[in-house]
Parts: sequence; structure tokens; C-alpha cells
Amino acid sequence: MIPLVTRLVGIVLCAACAAAGAQTFSAKPVRIVVPFAPGGTSDVLARLLGPRLGDALGTTVVVENKPGANGNIGAEQVAKSAPDGHSLVLMDVGNLAISPAIFPKLPFSVGRDFAPVTLISYTPHLLVVRPDLGVARVADLIAMARAHPGKLNYATTGLGSAPHMAGLLLAVSHDLKWVDISGKGGADSIMHVMSGQADLLFNGMVATLPHVKSGKLRLLAVSSEKRVAALPEVPTVAEATGAKNFVTGSWQGLLAPAGTPKPALDRLQAEIARLFKVPEVAERLAALGADPVGNRPEEMAAWLGNEMQRWSEVVRRTGFRLEQ
Repeated sequence: MIPLVTRLVGIVLCAACAAAGAQTFSAKPVRIVVPFAPGGTSDVLARLLGPRLGDALGTTVVVENKPGANGNIGAEQVAKSAPDGHSLVLMDVGNLAISPAIFPKLPFSVGRDFAPVTLISYTPHLLVVRPDLGVARVADLIAMARAHPGKLNYATTGLGSAPHMAGLLLAVSHDLKWVDISGKGGADSIMHVMSGQADLLFNGMVATLPHVKSGKLRLLAVSSEKRVAALPEVPTVAEATGAKNFVTGSWQGLLAPAGTPKPALDRLQAEIARLFKVPEVAERLAALGADPVGNRPEEMAAWLGNEMQRWSEVVRRTGFRLEQ
């Protein structure tokens, strides 16, 4: 059997079989599908980069929100689109890496139906609670959950999403029980906590930090390997709990349908990487707490294959599985 990483890299390299001299982009609009509701991390990044990418390509970039099924509905739509470089999906590819392990019957194959373009950025998850919950530290939250099993409501961006798996991993690690409340994306799950329908959530820093700064959410920890420079006083989950290797987050990435010509993939990656050097874009990403990546298609393919294997092991350990 060919290793998953090799298959993913092969998709990118084999895309070069398209006519090398063909025009990479026409005046036809480029469509970026965000498979979540407006207001989440993927949506914020798509609308930040979209107009500038359109200018660089000499065409119009249209952002379309297609929420549902943990991002799988919008992802499937792009996977089945014409492989001409004009249909893309920008999403938390952590979700995409998790999906094969938890969905028995996906409508697409991550390794067969997508051509990775580039990782956009990484931001850690923020572990936040509603301010009136009465907890100020992760230890307080764990103590409350243990004292009242099944009483805390945990908001997620959808069953099987990266934020959901982060909360599940924390719960399993400390023998906690809380009730999942699934939303249609990051903005929806944030509203569940701010409105009092839920008590806590893990969610991407880009979408969550503004609500922490406004005082509508209380920040307990970040899920990165090291403390975040913009939040030096906030401990990591690993620090706060003593857990080893607790690293989760929002890995935003751009993908195209398999078979998209290699020149188109390379052009898209190059333009995204250039945008990260534009002061206005760099400053906005820094303010959001997002670390830009902009790696090459082959590098993203290798990363995605490794993440799929990592989360498959996490799912095996937790025993979580969705029935379809």
C-alpha cells in the first residue's frame, strides 16, 4: 500500500501533466468556498486575502460560505468542481485531517480528491469560559467539571471538528464529562457561550480573541506548544494541566480540486506568500494572533498526511466515532 503522505504529494506533482504552456488564470472569477458560517477564522482570513489575491491574479475573488457537516459540505463541493484553479476551499484543514478518522462514509477522499495549495496560518485554540461561570484558571474549570459531571455545556464548531476534538482530548485526559452543544462554525459557538447557552469552548484565536478583549469571554489558556507572544501571561493547556504534548489549533489552508494544473497551484501559493509581506496584511495577521505560513503545495501535502495519521491515533485513543 502506498503511504498516505506519498499519495498526497503525488497528487500535487502529477497535476503537472496539464499543458504547461496554458494560461494559468483567465478573467473568470475565482471562487473561495468557506465551509463554515460567516465570522469564523476561515471567513475572516478569506475576506482579508480574497480581494488582494484577486488583484494579483487580475480577476475577481468571490467568497462563498457553505456551512454544514463540519465543513464537509463545502469541501465536497470544491472537490467535485472543475480543476482549473478557479474553485478553492479555505478551511481549518485540521478538521479535514480529522474527518477520515471519525466519519465512516465521507463523500470524498482527502488523499485523492484534493490538491493542496498552501497552509495560510496557524493560530492556537483559546480555552475560554463565560465570565460569570466563576472560574479563573483551568484548575478551577477541571474541579467544577469533576464536582458536577455532565452539568457543564461545551460549545463546539461541530462534532468532529478540531475544537471539538481539543475539548474531547482535555475531557478524556482528566476523566471529565460535559455536554456538547454543536454550532455551525466558530462565530456560532462563540455566541453560544456569550449568550449563556454554553459554559466553555476551545476555538481559534483569530475569531475568539476580540471577544476576550471586549470582556465577553474569559481566557484560561492557549493550546500551543509555547506561550503566545501576544499573550505572555496566559499559560498553555500543557502548563496548566501538566499534560504532555497537548497541542491543538486552527491550521487554515487553501486547497483545490485534484487535477488542478501545477502552474495554477504554484501561482496561487506564490501570490499568497507575497501577500504576507504586504504591511497591511502582516499587521492584520499579527493583530489577530495568526502566524502566517505560505508553504509550497508539496510541503502542505506532506503536513496534511502527517496530521491525518496523528489524529487517527488520537481518535483511536478516545474511542470517538460518528455514525452516518
